[in-house]
Amino acid sequence: MYRIKEKSLETWLHKESRKPLILRGARQVGKSTLVRQFAESRGLILFEVNLERHRTLDEVFSTLKMEHILSEIQYICKKGSPTQKNTLIFLDEIQAAPHAIEALRYFYEDYPEIPVIGAGSLLEFTLSKHNFSMPVGRVEYMFLGPMNFTEYITAKSENALIELLETYQLGDSFPESAHLQLLEVLREFLIIGGMPEAVKEYLGSNDLNAAMDVHSSILATYQDDFSKYCSDRQLLTVQKVFDKIPLLVGNKLKYTNLARDILSRDLKAAVGLLTKAGIVNQVVHSSANGIPLKAEEDSSVFKPYFLDCGLMNRSCRLEWISTEELLDVRFVNEGNLAEQFICQHLLSIARENEQPRLNYWLREKRSNNSEIDFLIQLNREIIPVEVKAGKSGSLRSLHQFAFHKKSRTALRFDTNVPSVQDVSHKVKVSNESTGDVSYKLISLPLYLAEQSMRLLSSL
Repeated sequence: MYRIKEKSLETWLHKESRKPLILRGARQVGKSTLVRQFAESRGLILFEVNLERHRTLDEVFSTLKMEHILSEIQYICKKGSPTQKNTLIFLDEIQAAPHAIEALRYFYEDYPEIPVIGAGSLLEFTLSKHNFSMPVGRVEYMFLGPMNFTEYITAKSENALIELLETYQLGDSFPESAHLQLLEVLREFLIIGGMPEAVKEYLGSNDLNAAMDVHSSILATYQDDFSKYCSDRQLLTVQKVFDKIPLLVGNKLKYTNLARDILSRDLKAAVGLLTKAGIVNQVVHSSANGIPLKAEEDSSVFKPYFLDCGLMNRSCRLEWISTEELLDVRFVNEGNLAEQFICQHLLSIARENEQPRLNYWLREKRSNNSEIDFLIQLNREIIPVEVKAGKSGSLRSLHQFAFHKKSRTALRFDTNVPSVQDVSHKVKVSNESTGDVSYKLISLPLYLAEQSMRLLSSL
């Protein structure tokens, strides 16, 4: 289930100058399971310490005396000395003992031969309450999100479909039977999402309701976490924002839509905390006049997306549904759900050692609004991305963006088989004039989102 992420851990393990690794990501995206499976598959002796269960160790870590720290780990794990060969130290729930983060620097400096991984959720909630020196330059990060579509169909052992997705080239014919199968699996994924426990439960039982029970449990766990790590003043606001964001996915965020009885500055702070914790993803407006996109961001203008499409549906109170009914059900938020799926998957193909981020473009004019769902950068070119939940839809915003930004290529996700077409169109420039725009439009089915950069690079 974690074959792609295990390759990244393998690369880290064998680096010549390896630093302690902190796995970042929201709770229950599979950080702990990934480490355990990786250690087992590589024959490593795993020294795992759950710091939520051993909170008194925070005082031990605060001494920064490595011999003392390693001794405590040894007697907790009862596997001999952590300094023996072929070991891996895993400090899970590291946010529960913040001084363990500080101590990672001294693992690197005093015991560089020992691979050390820390993992935690809601780290920013904890760090905001503590004053100590972060081990800047002495640790590295790996950001984990939910399972992606490829990992999902890998777990289903759909090997022929995986090979097709990973080897398909633009211009090749796409088998209609495979397309229909992939759309069916996609529909399934949109409900189940990529939270590993929900995936495991569904694949073991073939019961969508069992997966939704897991979603409910995860959402409740997040609420419990807020009460642990938020101040009393923050708690109510964070909980309200957490409940509301799934209903606002894909729309420009206005704080009054979150709550009318809470100050905007408090709502902004809550959104910021949930974003840092990996539960909310902000897709920020950029003027997109050139690269890098970040240089022309307006951080006050953004669209929120949730961590996972399965959790999003359950938070929106999607009720029980049978597997047999799945393909026949019409969801009122299908457009938002398609955008959520693409957001998750564009984020999943970002560099794993950097906090993933996405941009979009918005032009607000009284009679001529335009919006591009996402922007991606390929080499020196900015490529506009439009998302459609069905087989058709207007290209008006793509025409406007391509004309004003002189785009040569655009990308559209929908439910059609892949295609490449040359688009020529007249666009309205003002009340009195029009202009001509020409660009190449790459249309990909939603399920090819992870392959989009590879396919675009082949043009």
